[in-house]
Amino acid sequence: MNGAVRWGFLSTAHINDRLLSGAADSDRVDVIAVASRDAARAEAYARERGMERAYGTYEELLADPDVEAVYISLPNSLHVEWSIRALKAGKHVLCEKPLSRRVEDVERAFDAAERADRLLMEAFMYRHNPQTAKLVELVSGGAVGRLRLVRAAFSFRLADADNVRLNASLDGGGLMDVGCYCVSGLRLLGGEPEQVYGEQVISQSGVDELFTGTMRLHGDVLAQFDAGLVVSERDELEAIGEEGSLFLDDPWHCERPVIELRTADGMEEIAVAPADSYRLQLENISNAIRGEAEPLLGRDDAVGQARAIEALYRSAADGRPVKL
Repeated sequence: MNGAVRWGFLSTAHINDRLLSGAADSDRVDVIAVASRDAARAEAYARERGMERAYGTYEELLADPDVEAVYISLPNSLHVEWSIRALKAGKHVLCEKPLSRRVEDVERAFDAAERADRLLMEAFMYRHNPQTAKLVELVSGGAVGRLRLVRAAFSFRLADADNVRLNASLDGGGLMDVGCYCVSGLRLLGGEPEQVYGEQVISQSGVDELFTGTMRLHGDVLAQFDAGLVVSERDELEAIGEEGSLFLDDPWHCERPVIELRTADGMEEIAVAPADSYRLQLENISNAIRGEAEPLLGRDDAVGQARAIEALYRSAADGRPVKL
Protein backbone atom coordinates (compact mmCIF):
# COMPACT_ATOMS: atom_id res chain seq x y z
CA MET A 1 0.00 0.00 0.00
CA ASN A 2 1.39 3.38 -0.99
CA GLY A 3 0.59 6.94 0.02
CA ALA A 4 0.10 8.51 3.40
CA VAL A 5 -0.39 6.29 6.44
CA ARG A 6 -3.83 6.78 8.00
CA TRP A 7 -3.56 7.54 11.72
CA GLY A 8 -5.94 7.61 14.66
CA PHE A 9 -5.24 9.32 17.98
CA LEU A 10 -6.19 7.70 21.29
CA SER A 11 -7.09 10.60 23.62
CA THR A 12 -7.39 14.34 23.19
CA ALA A 13 -4.30 15.29 25.20
CA HIS A 14 -2.67 18.68 24.65
CA ILE A 15 0.44 17.09 23.17
CA ASN A 16 -1.68 15.94 20.22
CA ASP A 17 -1.65 19.43 18.75
CA ARG A 18 2.13 19.28 18.32
CA LEU A 19 1.80 16.12 16.25
CA LEU A 20 -1.18 17.42 14.32
CA SER A 21 0.82 20.47 13.33
CA GLY A 22 3.64 18.25 12.10
CA ALA A 23 1.24 15.93 10.29
CA ALA A 24 -0.35 18.87 8.48
CA ASP A 25 3.01 19.63 6.84
CA SER A 26 3.58 16.05 5.68
CA ASP A 27 2.30 14.10 2.70
CA ARG A 28 3.23 10.86 4.49
CA VAL A 29 0.77 11.24 7.37
CA ASP A 30 -3.04 11.51 7.37
CA VAL A 31 -4.75 11.78 10.76
CA ILE A 32 -8.31 10.66 10.14
CA ALA A 33 -9.72 9.78 13.58
CA VAL A 34 -9.66 10.55 17.29
CA ALA A 35 -11.10 8.71 20.27
CA SER A 36 -12.06 9.87 23.74
CA ARG A 37 -13.97 8.33 26.62
CA ASP A 38 -16.52 11.10 25.98
CA ALA A 39 -18.16 10.96 22.56
CA ALA A 40 -19.17 14.64 22.60
CA ARG A 41 -15.61 15.64 23.46
CA ALA A 42 -14.24 13.50 20.64
CA GLU A 43 -16.72 14.96 18.15
CA ALA A 44 -15.91 18.54 19.13
CA TYR A 45 -12.19 17.80 18.99
CA ALA A 46 -12.45 16.24 15.54
CA ARG A 47 -14.58 19.09 14.24
CA GLU A 48 -12.19 21.77 15.51
CA ARG A 49 -9.15 20.01 14.04
CA GLY A 50 -10.58 18.82 10.76
CA MET A 51 -10.62 15.09 11.47
CA GLU A 52 -13.26 13.09 9.64
CA ARG A 53 -14.04 10.53 12.37
CA ALA A 54 -14.63 10.68 16.12
CA TYR A 55 -15.22 7.82 18.54
CA GLY A 56 -16.56 7.76 22.08
CA THR A 57 -14.46 4.75 23.07
CA TYR A 58 -10.92 3.68 22.28
CA GLU A 59 -12.19 0.26 21.22
CA GLU A 60 -14.28 1.79 18.44
CA LEU A 61 -11.27 3.50 16.92
CA LEU A 62 -9.22 0.31 17.08
CA ALA A 63 -12.04 -1.49 15.24
CA ASP A 64 -11.93 1.00 12.34
CA PRO A 65 -10.36 -0.92 9.43
CA ASP A 66 -9.21 2.29 7.73
CA VAL A 67 -6.97 3.28 10.65
CA GLU A 68 -3.54 1.78 10.03
CA ALA A 69 -1.63 3.26 12.97
CA VAL A 70 -2.43 4.85 16.30
CA TYR A 71 -0.74 7.48 18.40
CA ILE A 72 -1.24 6.92 22.14
CA SER A 73 -1.05 9.96 24.41
CA LEU A 74 -2.93 8.53 27.37
CA PRO A 75 -1.57 8.81 30.94
CA ASN A 76 1.65 6.86 31.56
CA SER A 77 0.00 3.98 33.39
CA LEU A 78 -2.14 3.19 30.33
CA HIS A 79 0.61 3.22 27.72
CA VAL A 80 1.44 -0.47 27.68
CA GLU A 81 -2.14 -1.71 28.04
CA TRP A 82 -3.44 0.28 25.09
CA SER A 83 -0.32 -0.27 23.00
CA ILE A 84 -0.89 -4.00 23.31
CA ARG A 85 -4.60 -3.66 22.57
CA ALA A 86 -3.83 -1.61 19.47
CA LEU A 87 -1.20 -4.07 18.28
CA LYS A 88 -3.58 -6.98 18.74
CA ALA A 89 -6.10 -5.04 16.67
CA GLY A 90 -3.56 -4.94 13.85
CA LYS A 91 -2.45 -1.33 14.26
CA HIS A 92 1.05 0.06 14.25
CA VAL A 93 1.73 2.12 17.38
CA LEU A 94 3.55 5.32 18.26
CA CYS A 95 3.27 5.59 22.06
CA GLU A 96 4.16 8.69 24.02
CA LYS A 97 7.17 8.49 26.25
CA PRO A 98 7.81 6.95 28.63
CA LEU A 99 6.41 3.65 27.43
CA SER A 100 6.79 2.30 30.98
CA ARG A 101 8.94 2.46 34.10
CA ARG A 102 9.05 -1.35 34.14
CA VAL A 103 11.22 -3.46 31.87
CA GLU A 104 8.79 -6.37 31.99
CA ASP A 105 5.98 -4.22 30.60
CA VAL A 106 8.12 -2.90 27.75
CA GLU A 107 9.15 -6.42 26.82
CA ARG A 108 5.50 -7.52 26.82
CA ALA A 109 4.57 -4.66 24.50
CA PHE A 110 7.30 -5.46 21.99
CA ASP A 111 6.47 -9.16 22.18
CA ALA A 112 2.93 -8.22 21.19
CA ALA A 113 4.28 -6.12 18.31
CA GLU A 114 6.33 -9.03 17.03
CA ARG A 115 3.38 -11.44 17.25
CA ALA A 116 1.20 -8.98 15.34
CA ASP A 117 3.94 -8.14 12.83
CA ARG A 118 3.43 -4.45 13.57
CA LEU A 119 5.74 -1.60 14.50
CA LEU A 120 5.91 -0.12 17.99
CA MET A 121 7.88 3.03 18.69
CA GLU A 122 8.40 5.10 21.84
CA ALA A 123 7.79 8.77 21.03
CA PHE A 124 11.04 10.52 21.92
CA MET A 125 10.59 13.18 19.25
CA TYR A 126 13.89 14.97 19.94
CA ARG A 127 15.76 11.88 18.72
CA HIS A 128 14.49 12.60 15.19
CA ASN A 129 15.72 16.20 15.08
CA PRO A 130 18.82 17.17 13.05
CA GLN A 131 20.21 18.94 16.12
CA THR A 132 20.39 15.61 17.95
CA ALA A 133 21.95 13.85 14.97
CA LYS A 134 24.58 16.60 14.69
CA LEU A 135 25.41 16.34 18.38
CA VAL A 136 25.94 12.59 18.12
CA GLU A 137 28.08 13.11 15.02
CA LEU A 138 30.27 15.67 16.79
CA VAL A 139 30.75 13.50 19.88
CA SER A 140 31.53 10.34 17.92
CA GLY A 141 33.82 12.32 15.62
CA GLY A 142 36.00 13.44 18.52
CA ALA A 143 35.06 17.13 18.56
CA VAL A 144 35.67 17.25 22.33
CA GLY A 145 38.21 14.44 22.53
CA ARG A 146 37.47 11.43 24.68
CA LEU A 147 34.02 11.70 26.25
CA ARG A 148 34.23 11.65 30.07
CA LEU A 149 31.07 13.26 31.44
CA VAL A 150 27.51 13.93 30.30
CA ARG A 151 25.02 16.10 32.15
CA ALA A 152 21.36 16.96 31.54
CA ALA A 153 18.52 18.94 33.08
CA PHE A 154 14.81 19.31 32.41
CA SER A 155 12.42 21.00 34.79
CA PHE A 156 9.50 23.40 35.11
CA ARG A 157 7.15 24.57 37.84
CA LEU A 158 3.78 22.81 37.72
CA ALA A 159 1.06 24.95 39.29
CA ASP A 160 -1.96 22.70 38.67
CA ALA A 161 -2.37 20.37 41.66
CA ASP A 162 -4.83 18.20 39.70
CA ASN A 163 -2.45 17.58 36.79
CA VAL A 164 -1.99 13.92 35.86
CA ARG A 165 1.76 14.36 36.30
CA LEU A 166 1.13 14.50 40.05
CA ASN A 167 -1.04 11.37 40.14
CA ALA A 168 0.85 8.38 41.52
CA SER A 169 -1.77 5.88 40.31
CA LEU A 170 -1.16 7.10 36.75
CA ASP A 171 2.64 6.72 37.03
CA GLY A 172 3.25 10.45 37.26
CA GLY A 173 6.34 12.16 38.63
CA GLY A 174 9.30 14.24 37.56
CA LEU A 175 11.48 11.36 36.42
CA MET A 176 8.70 9.93 34.26
CA ASP A 177 7.59 13.24 32.78
CA VAL A 178 10.78 15.21 32.11
CA GLY A 179 13.56 13.15 33.63
CA CYS A 180 13.03 10.44 31.04
CA TYR A 181 14.37 12.87 28.42
CA CYS A 182 17.52 13.35 30.49
CA VAL A 183 18.01 9.60 30.85
CA SER A 184 17.45 9.14 27.12
CA GLY A 185 19.95 11.85 26.21
CA LEU A 186 22.61 10.56 28.57
CA ARG A 187 22.20 7.03 27.22
CA LEU A 188 22.32 8.26 23.64
CA LEU A 189 25.68 9.95 24.17
CA GLY A 190 27.35 7.67 26.68
CA GLY A 191 25.76 4.26 26.27
CA GLU A 192 23.84 2.09 28.69
CA PRO A 193 24.32 2.57 32.45
CA GLU A 194 26.23 0.00 34.47
CA GLN A 195 25.33 1.54 37.84
CA VAL A 196 22.89 4.24 38.92
CA TYR A 197 22.15 6.23 42.05
CA GLY A 198 18.99 8.28 42.49
CA GLU A 199 17.63 10.75 45.03
CA GLN A 200 14.06 12.00 45.07
CA VAL A 201 11.73 14.33 46.92
CA ILE A 202 8.21 12.93 47.19
CA SER A 203 5.23 15.27 46.88
CA GLN A 204 2.06 15.10 48.98
CA SER A 205 0.41 13.23 46.10
CA GLY A 206 3.04 10.50 46.29
CA VAL A 207 5.07 11.17 43.14
CA ASP A 208 8.65 12.36 42.84
CA GLU A 209 8.43 16.12 42.37
CA LEU A 210 12.21 16.46 42.23
CA PHE A 211 14.70 13.83 41.12
CA THR A 212 18.47 13.76 40.69
CA GLY A 213 20.48 10.89 39.30
CA THR A 214 24.08 9.84 38.79
CA MET A 215 25.01 7.07 36.39
CA ARG A 216 28.17 5.24 35.43
CA LEU A 217 27.95 4.51 31.72
CA HIS A 218 29.95 2.18 29.52
CA GLY A 219 33.66 2.99 29.24
CA ASP A 220 33.92 4.89 32.52
CA VAL A 221 31.75 7.76 31.29
CA LEU A 222 29.93 9.41 34.20
CA ALA A 223 26.55 11.10 33.86
CA GLN A 224 24.36 13.25 36.04
CA PHE A 225 20.94 14.83 35.68
CA ASP A 226 18.22 16.65 37.55
CA ALA A 227 14.53 16.80 36.73
CA GLY A 228 11.58 18.30 38.52
CA LEU A 229 8.09 19.71 38.57
CA VAL A 230 8.69 22.30 41.31
CA VAL A 231 11.65 24.40 40.13
CA SER A 232 12.21 26.99 37.43
CA GLU A 233 12.18 26.07 33.76
CA ARG A 234 15.47 24.58 32.60
CA ASP A 235 16.51 22.33 29.75
CA GLU A 236 20.13 21.54 29.02
CA LEU A 237 22.35 18.79 27.67
CA GLU A 238 26.15 18.83 27.66
CA ALA A 239 28.74 16.34 26.45
CA ILE A 240 32.06 16.98 28.19
CA GLY A 241 35.30 15.54 26.88
CA GLU A 242 39.00 15.86 27.59
CA GLU A 243 39.38 18.66 25.02
CA GLY A 244 36.15 20.62 25.38
CA SER A 245 32.39 20.35 25.64
CA LEU A 246 29.29 20.50 23.46
CA PHE A 247 26.41 22.39 25.06
CA LEU A 248 22.74 22.50 24.01
CA ASP A 249 20.46 25.09 25.56
CA ASP A 250 17.33 23.54 24.00
CA PRO A 251 18.02 19.83 23.56
CA TRP A 252 14.51 18.45 23.93
CA HIS A 253 12.16 20.84 22.13
CA CYS A 254 14.83 21.73 19.55
CA GLU A 255 13.16 25.07 18.83
CA ARG A 256 16.43 27.01 19.05
CA PRO A 257 18.78 24.58 17.29
CA VAL A 258 22.35 25.55 17.99
CA ILE A 259 25.25 23.63 19.51
CA GLU A 260 27.97 25.46 21.43
CA LEU A 261 31.42 23.95 21.07
CA ARG A 262 33.41 25.15 24.06
CA THR A 263 37.17 24.66 24.08
CA ALA A 264 40.24 26.40 25.46
CA ASP A 265 40.24 28.52 22.29
CA GLY A 266 36.79 29.91 23.00
CA MET A 267 33.24 29.16 22.00
CA GLU A 268 31.99 28.33 18.51
CA GLU A 269 28.30 28.18 17.65
CA ILE A 270 27.34 25.36 15.31
CA ALA A 271 23.99 26.20 13.75
CA VAL A 272 21.53 23.53 12.71
CA ALA A 273 18.60 24.11 10.38
CA PRO A 274 15.29 24.17 12.29
CA ALA A 275 13.03 21.16 11.78
CA ASP A 276 9.76 19.93 13.25
CA SER A 277 10.67 16.96 15.45
CA TYR A 278 7.06 15.77 15.57
CA ARG A 279 6.74 15.75 11.79
CA LEU A 280 10.03 13.89 11.42
CA GLN A 281 8.96 11.36 14.05
CA LEU A 282 5.63 10.68 12.33
CA GLU A 283 7.31 10.47 8.93
CA ASN A 284 9.95 8.05 10.17
CA ILE A 285 7.45 5.53 11.51
CA SER A 286 5.06 6.09 8.59
CA ASN A 287 7.86 5.45 6.09
CA ALA A 288 8.87 2.38 8.11
CA ILE A 289 5.28 1.12 7.96
CA ARG A 290 5.46 1.45 4.17
CA GLY A 291 8.77 -0.42 4.13
CA GLU A 292 10.64 2.66 2.92
CA ALA A 293 12.78 3.32 6.02
CA GLU A 294 14.07 1.75 9.20
CA PRO A 295 12.41 2.87 12.42
CA LEU A 296 14.81 5.06 14.39
CA LEU A 297 13.68 3.69 17.74
CA GLY A 298 12.66 0.15 18.63
CA ARG A 299 12.81 -2.54 21.30
CA ASP A 300 16.45 -2.18 22.34
CA ASP A 301 16.23 1.53 23.07
CA ALA A 302 12.88 1.27 24.85
CA VAL A 303 14.07 -1.62 27.03
CA GLY A 304 17.29 0.22 27.86
CA GLN A 305 15.29 3.29 28.80
CA ALA A 306 12.93 1.36 31.08
CA ARG A 307 15.82 -0.53 32.67
CA ALA A 308 17.54 2.74 33.64
CA ILE A 309 14.35 4.34 34.99
CA GLU A 310 13.40 1.23 36.94
CA ALA A 311 16.86 1.10 38.53
CA LEU A 312 16.84 4.81 39.36
CA TYR A 313 13.52 4.51 41.16
CA ARG A 314 14.74 1.44 43.02
CA SER A 315 17.91 3.26 44.05
CA ALA A 316 15.99 6.29 45.28
CA ALA A 317 13.61 4.09 47.27
CA ASP A 318 16.38 1.97 48.82
CA GLY A 319 18.92 4.75 49.33
CA ARG A 320 21.77 2.88 47.65
CA PRO A 321 23.39 2.48 44.23
CA VAL A 322 21.96 -0.16 41.90
CA LYS A 323 24.05 -2.15 39.47
CA LEU A 324 22.53 -3.08 36.12
